[in-house]
Amino acid sequence: MTLPSVYLHALGMVNALGGDVDSIATALASGESPGMGRMRMQHGDAFVGRVTGSLDIAPPVALAHFDCRNNRMLLAALEQIRPDIEAARERYGSARIGVIVGTSTSGVGAAEEAFAHRTRAGCLPQTFDYRQMEIGTAAPFAAAALGLHGPAFTISTACTSSAKAFAAARRLLQLKLCDAMIVGGCDTLCELTSQGFASLESTSLARTNPMSRNRSGINIGEGAAVFLMTRDEGAVRLAGAGESSDAHHISAPDPRGVGGELALRAALADAGVKPADIGYVNLHATATRKNDAMESHLLARVFAEGVPASGTKPFTGHLLGAAGATELGLAWMTLARSGMPLPLHQWDGMADADLPALDLVQEARRLSHEAGTRYVMSNSFAFGGSNVSLILAG
Repeated sequence: MTLPSVYLHALGMVNALGGDVDSIATALASGESPGMGRMRMQHGDAFVGRVTGSLDIAPPVALAHFDCRNNRMLLAALEQIRPDIEAARERYGSARIGVIVGTSTSGVGAAEEAFAHRTRAGCLPQTFDYRQMEIGTAAPFAAAALGLHGPAFTISTACTSSAKAFAAARRLLQLKLCDAMIVGGCDTLCELTSQGFASLESTSLARTNPMSRNRSGINIGEGAAVFLMTRDEGAVRLAGAGESSDAHHISAPDPRGVGGELALRAALADAGVKPADIGYVNLHATATRKNDAMESHLLARVFAEGVPASGTKPFTGHLLGAAGATELGLAWMTLARSGMPLPLHQWDGMADADLPALDLVQEARRLSHEAGTRYVMSNSFAFGGSNVSLILAG
């Protein structure tokens, strides 16, 4: 049985680059990111990617108990595609539209603020509700805020959370359990993740420097990215998805990248394309010693003839549960927006002699406009050995 194709029609996004897709595209092309910089955290300074614009869209009154920074960030991204969502609801009905959101923090930041308030004042603030910090609430909250009644669930698999959301959403559409999906991710800066990665000695106090011999760790970031996905033909198709789990270690990747390679090759097979057909790869590229080494070796094996690639975390920070959706969004823009250059690989240019040389995008380049379908890939890897590769066609 041939399964139907699914398409990504509209994108809403907010992160350190900007508060909407247009501002993000402009900042990305210029190589500037206004939200990247040092921030004072409880455990000391951290270099982070922060959403700097106002998040002034509050939840509906009936959902006021879910009002926190993470949910406001999610609403800010959803608002950008609300006309497309409304059109889908008019066509299909609210019960035929599902919501899948990836996150690793949900409202944990709000809980941290509430507990700090209790330390100072002896009581929790009246505005705090425990449900804000429950990891599973992101998707049901979004569905309720949008008045949608299809399947709604949250995926939390660390840094592959929102990448896995796309594979799950596509399955619901292909099985015709839904006619439209709202799919993406949202994560917010908080002490839990900042201190957690710092305790692993995985963070950098300077801007992250992926694939460099001088790389010293990640910058935690925050943001949201959401798509409308349907079976209706559109400009950009989700052509392939590959998932695997190597279970090598609770936090360290398999140094050989065996599981990651399985995911990449599964995505290529699912899309029915060869490595030479891929015009651009958005790397996971965390700038940690082990992740970049693993990813360099597996990319060199899969793309033996080379492929233009870049890691975009120096522009956004590592958005953890929202990273997959955000980086897929940046790849989507190269297909959906005419003339959009490939995202630059921002680093110090000092290659690591112990790693295979990659074709890193360091000057303005664009996808080939030769006749035929163009393909781009986005890869995500996570703690516990979770691996996801997604391929878009346009």
